[in-house]
This record gives sequence, structure tokens and C-alpha cells, in this order.
Amino acid sequence: MTVRAVTFDFWQTLVSERRGDMRAMQIDRWVETLADAGQPRTREQLIIAFDANWVNFEEHWRANHGQYGAADSVTFVTDHLGVELADRLHARLLDNFRIVGESAPLQPAPGVEGCLRALHGAGVAIGIVCDVGLTGAPILRRRLEGFGLLGYFDAWSFSDETGWFKPAEGAFEPALDGLGVPPDQAAHVGDNERTDVAGAKALGMTAVQYTGLASIGAWLPEQEPGSLADHVIDDMAALTGVLKIA
Repeated sequence: MTVRAVTFDFWQTLVSERRGDMRAMQIDRWVETLADAGQPRTREQLIIAFDANWVNFEEHWRANHGQYGAADSVTFVTDHLGVELADRLHARLLDNFRIVGESAPLQPAPGVEGCLRALHGAGVAIGIVCDVGLTGAPILRRRLEGFGLLGYFDAWSFSDETGWFKPAEGAFEPALDGLGVPPDQAAHVGDNERTDVAGAKALGMTAVQYTGLASIGAWLPEQEPGSLADHVIDDMAALTGVLKIA
């Protein structure tokens, strides 16, 4: 079947964060904000609270029990630390997630712009299917725009806007609907076996696992060795070849 559309995962596929950078920046800002509010907490206390919060997020993510974003995190972490939310402190702490999302050092995957340009030039529709963590979809789109990549995408599906995490069908369908292409004429590219590969194959899409950021040490995927993907690539330049897109 001819591939008429390709969707991409966002994190560790289109864009890379060095593991721990955003968390460290968030904790630094929280330490400063709480001290300014007269409710100081140590960095060690914040690390423990943020670790517990991430466990909570991952429970929602893996079970698909609804979204769990920055506002939920503020509530959880302040409860964990016994912080009183007065004098707009909730809003100030919530804004820390926005600031970090907008300013954290991120990198586009090597060769991704050339890959998107080649797909676009071949008339292939391009989309995004992203599981959102603590940085919301509007910020992620702005980061893509800052890299000069946003204009390549014809449709997208961010979990904080759809209500669904991958591998659920509901995570993929809005992007496919926006692209106007049935699943059996589309491919999905992502790093994660459980969400990207399994979700795409369940829908009848061609599944491509991208391991390039792991191979250069930018990211260490938490998944079992050996993929059920139709194709495994470590170089974005290989995508058009494996999908037989001229």
C-alpha cells in the first residue's frame, strides 16, 4: 500500500531533551518561588516531591486514566510538601512550568528537517501524535515554530487536547482525520515500543521505530530490546527509503 501520510511522535523523535534538564530547571524555579513566598523548601525535598509526582503522571499515562498536566502537578507537589497556596502562589508555581517549557534547551533530531522536506516534496501529508507531559501543546507548537519545523505539519494530535495517550486509537485518529488518510495508507514514526509501535500497528498503520537519539546517547529509551515495528531506523534520512517514498 502506498504511504500517503506520515505521523511523528514529538519527544525523542522530532525533538530531544537531555534527560533531566527540564526537571532540574523546574526544581530550581520552585525552590526560588517558595522561598520568595516565605515557605522555603530544600532542593532535596523538591526532588523527592517531583519524583513522586512523576510516578503519578506515569500511572495516568500507562493506564490512560485521563490527562495529568502542570496544574495537577502543582496540586500534588504542594500537598506533598505541605505548602499553603495563598497570594496567587498556585499561579506562580504553575507559570514555572510554562517558563521552563519555553526556555529549556531542546534539540531537533539530527536530519529531521531534511526528512520533513523530502516528505513534503513528495506530496506526503505530515502529522504529529504526541503524548504531552508537563509542557502543554501550545508551547510544543511554538518550540517547533522556533526550529522552523511547524510549517511542515498538516495536522496534529496532542494528548492534552484530545484526552488520549498512545497507544489508544483516540490518540491517533484526530491526526489521521486531519490528514484525510486512512490508517492503512499511513505510517507512524516514534521511539517507544509500547505507545508508538503498538498503537500504530493496532490501527493498521506502518510502524517505524526511530532509535537515532538513543544511538547518539541523547536519550535512553525505557523499553524491551527487539521491536515489533515494520521498520527500525536510527537516521531520519532513511525514512523515505524504507517507506518507498520517491
